[in-house]
Amino acid sequence: MVELCGHATLAAAHFCFTSGLVKENTIEFLTLSGILTAQKVIEPKESASLVSDKGEVEQPLLIELDFPAIATSECSLDETSSISKVLSPASVIDMKKTASEDLFVVLPSAIAVTDTQVDFEELKKCPGRGLVICAAAQSESGFDFDPVTGSAHCALAYYWSKKTGKSDFTAYAASSRSGVLKLHIDEQKNRVKLGGKAVTVMEGSIVV
Repeated sequence: MVELCGHATLAAAHFCFTSGLVKENTIEFLTLSGILTAQKVIEPKESASLVSDKGEVEQPLLIELDFPAIATSECSLDETSSISKVLSPASVIDMKKTASEDLFVVLPSAIAVTDTQVDFEELKKCPGRGLVICAAAQSESGFDFDPVTGSAHCALAYYWSKKTGKSDFTAYAASSRSGVLKLHIDEQKNRVKLGGKAVTVMEGSIVV
């Protein structure tokens, strides 16, 4: 059973906002992780432009999700050994595990992340729910770090805020289906706000 899913929350909020089902700018979802809030944020028109299937220019819509921050801790010797086999011969500078059972490693650079070759046979033997590979981005790239997936962002925002002393980040998912997120961590409330965009790719009906 999934307690926290960023993709599902973002998709549900996107549908509710764009379909007109919800007129307000904020939605609250009752989940196994507590109440998750999705807020509609209208970006400046010059920041981006979208054209609908009707040929109409749509105002850019950013959806900001309010999730609980996820703390990190040290990996065990077995976990460290497993991760090393998965990423060999990559140079790993730090390893952590999250309260949501993910493991993540920090590599020397963003280039090292995109160049890493994962041994998927070894990954199957690796403990934990998932493995996240990240690094601090170069200052001129415009990105502060390179994480992936919703719940992982909650842990990585926590980790990098401790490392850098910052509370706001731009996150770039360095995968074949890459994307950019805006992150803000509130340490006093132990919450992370994730801002991202969604696109409707299919519409249909189910007859029951």
